[in-house]
Amino acid sequence: MRLSLPLKLVLGAALLVLYAPIAVLIAFSFNAGRRVSVWQGFSFDWYVRAANDARLIEAFGNSLTIAAIATVISTLLGTATAIALWRFSFRGKSVLFGLLGVPVVVPEICLGVALLIVFARTGLMTALPYPASLLPIALAHVAFAFPFVAIVVRARLAGFDPRLIEASRDLGAGEWATLTRVLLPLLRPAMVAGALLAFTLSLDDFVITFFTTGPGTTTFPVLVYSMVRFSVTPEINAASTVLIAVTLALAALAYKFQKPST
Repeated sequence: MRLSLPLKLVLGAALLVLYAPIAVLIAFSFNAGRRVSVWQGFSFDWYVRAANDARLIEAFGNSLTIAAIATVISTLLGTATAIALWRFSFRGKSVLFGLLGVPVVVPEICLGVALLIVFARTGLMTALPYPASLLPIALAHVAFAFPFVAIVVRARLAGFDPRLIEASRDLGAGEWATLTRVLLPLLRPAMVAGALLAFTLSLDDFVITFFTTGPGTTTFPVLVYSMVRFSVTPEINAASTVLIAVTLALAALAYKFQKPST
């Protein structure tokens, strides 16, 4: 079915609104001048300055560390939750499945305030020295990232043939052998896709990180926000472009692994 001209115009306008600001940001990250509204020539100088900025490098390293921790925990927890909801029947199963989507639909600012209260009451935001202070942020990211992993893995399990489990048992395999040799290998694409999605969400998060960051700890999105408050420079554009490139690469990998093979 071909799109009509009005639908093409609406679609084009929507794409322009969504991606034109990103395109402008990327373009002006190569601007030779300091002003972000006047093009003064092509240059890689701002990428060099960003690479030599100790604050940006440290903040980006913190974000990568937090994202790695959150991804590992979210993948294990989300996969286990999805298998439990698929494999077992118990009272309140439908309620638990519904609660799984709450962190996905609840506004991040509400979740951030709730986590801030919990961490403040338990002392997690003030008692831990660096780099242990990154752990509360990683746990906060797990709270909203693991449901995405569970949903992706649960979708993969929807097409799983349970007769494979029965065949494994008939051949003498126990629960652990069936899990590690039959179920998990078939779930590997969904687990990788969910892990990449969790990593992307954690790396890009600002709102929840802003509320749960303790003293002396800065992540890349929070640092960029603090720099933007004073002035927008091509250095910020260059750093943001690098983050966009990493996010798009991970999102593309997640889509590739989630897409059913033909």
